[in-house]
Amino acid sequence: MPPADPADPGEPRREQLLNAADRVIQREGPSASMNAIAAEAGITKPILYRHFGDRTGLIRALTERHTGGLLAAVRAALNEPLERRDRVEHVLDTYLAGIESRPQVYRLLTHPEAGDPTGAGNALAPALKQIADEITNAVAVQVDLGPEAPLLSEAWGRGITGMVLAAGDWWLETKPCPRARMVQALADLLWGRLAAAAELPSATPPAPAAAAPSD
Repeated sequence: MPPADPADPGEPRREQLLNAADRVIQREGPSASMNAIAAEAGITKPILYRHFGDRTGLIRALTERHTGGLLAAVRAALNEPLERRDRVEHVLDTYLAGIESRPQVYRLLTHPEAGDPTGAGNALAPALKQIADEITNAVAVQVDLGPEAPLLSEAWGRGITGMVLAAGDWWLETKPCPRARMVQALADLLWGRLAAAAELPSATPPAPAAAAPSD
């Protein structure tokens, strides 16, 4: 997730407002109010509504910003020309670093609040599906899994994504160890069959999956 910097006069106004929203959410958590965000941005609430329509529109804009950034970072990590174990650790670290950098925003996008009409708590789901697609494709084109390759690459792509989501959520909440140790623990769990499988002779970097259309 990209960092939210203090207001820069050279930035477009919309970006300044999203940066202000990021800062308030980081301080106050997912329930941050439009009043607080408007005050942080130095504007009145009607002006904030003019830009985003309502809180749902603001949350949608934040969702697009952060899920897009996270997906791009994971995709880039999958395409790094590294040895297989190093690439596994790099992808894991990229995801954990992304959620660690903006924990309150992550909570906004993954933990629904009772009665929240924005649907923000499920906002990360489409990006996670795309991440699973990216991992599936990377495994399929790089690792020799034999005749069951289509099944195994799909199962692993979904399974790895779900595992890292659940483990990352727990790690962010409890912080039982440094990020580097968590990366190593998850990589160790994944490494058994991945280490045993051969490289495909024609292995090429995975092609980016098509981006899901935005609403």
